[in-house]
Formats: sequence, structure tokens, C-alpha cells
Amino acid sequence: MQSVVGDLKREVTQLPMPTVGVLALQGAFNAHAQALRQLNVDVREVRLPQDLDGVDGVVLPGGESTTMSQLLLTSGVFEVLTQRIEDGLPVMGTCAGLILLAKRVLDARPDQVSCSVLDVTVRRNGYGRQIDSFEADIAVTGLETPLTAVFIRAPIIEEVGSGVEVIAQHNGVPVAVASQNVLAASFHPELTNDVRFHELFLHMISSGSIVRNDR
Repeated sequence: MQSVVGDLKREVTQLPMPTVGVLALQGAFNAHAQALRQLNVDVREVRLPQDLDGVDGVVLPGGESTTMSQLLLTSGVFEVLTQRIEDGLPVMGTCAGLILLAKRVLDARPDQVSCSVLDVTVRRNGYGRQIDSFEADIAVTGLETPLTAVFIRAPIIEEVGSGVEVIAQHNGVPVAVASQNVLAASFHPELTNDVRFHELFLHMISSGSIVRNDR
């Protein structure tokens, strides 16, 4: 399989800085926005369909996936967002954002919707309740040193499709994956001071494709 990550030997600050939308209907969108602004990115909070116009990528944050699902529908963002991602808009989803991207969601409410753009099976709250939250240092493909990952009511990735690359694992279980224009993680990279996962996303946006052509 081709690597969908590439390397980060080029400094992200030397690449043209994109405009990145952050879904701001519910959840940890402020933390994502702050992480991106640390990287001098133009951040746009997305609450309406027109907020997606002109963005170079979009982040779906952690939060409560059923609530976010309902708000995506009532705001009118869901159909436009899904179409843009299907058309190639780079997207990063973390925790609940991963659930919103997955093709198959276990333990979901019957009325819960997903963009269904990432060929994985995830289980909501697979890592347990709030009291079961934990941190772990994980190796991520494309990063030279481990990243501290924060897991809060995190989904478990139970199955990964053939076109999806696992870029990080914890105890042998996938916790970060990438496929075509999609980057997703079970954990919350925005809740630490380490912005390298966001740098990885920016590198993917700026390169035009996250699939390397040299392999």
C-alpha cells in the first residue's frame, strides 16, 4: 500500500498557510482553533454551509457525536460537508470527529448520521466512560518522536478497510488512520501543547494529496 502520510522533513512553516475550517457546532473546537493559530493558520469557524466556501481543509473536533450529528443536520452543514469531502476536501476528525467520518458506527443511535467517507468500523465510547480517560505516548508515522495522546470517552477502531493506513496504534489497536484526503484519530491531539498532529494535517493539505507518489 502507498503511504498516505509522507514525511515532515520540510518545515510546515515554509509551506503556504491554508485556510482551515473548524466545525464549531459543539465540542472542543476552540482547542483545535488555538492549535492551528499557533501554526499561523487562518482559522474559520464553521456553523453554516457557506462557512465551508473557500476553505482548504476542515477539522471535525471531539465532542458528543450524537449531538454533533443532530446539529449538522439542523444547520444544513451535513450534506454540503459530506459532498465537499467526497470531492476531495482534506478533513481531520478526532474522537467524535472520527465517528462522524466512519462508514460503520457501532452502538450509535438510530438517528445518528455519518459522512461515511472513511472505511473503518468504530465503536462509540469503546474505551469506556469519562472516568476511564487516560493518556499514552504513541508513535505516529511521519513524526520523529512519540506523541502524547489524550483519550476521553474515545471510540475504538475495530476494523480497517483495505484502503486505509494505520498510522498509530496503542496496545496493538489502531488509534490513528489515514485514507486519501482523510486523517482521523481516536484521541484528542488538541488537548496538549504538541501541535505536530495538526502540522501533519497541514502538510497533507499543502502537498495537494496525502498519498505519496514515490512508493
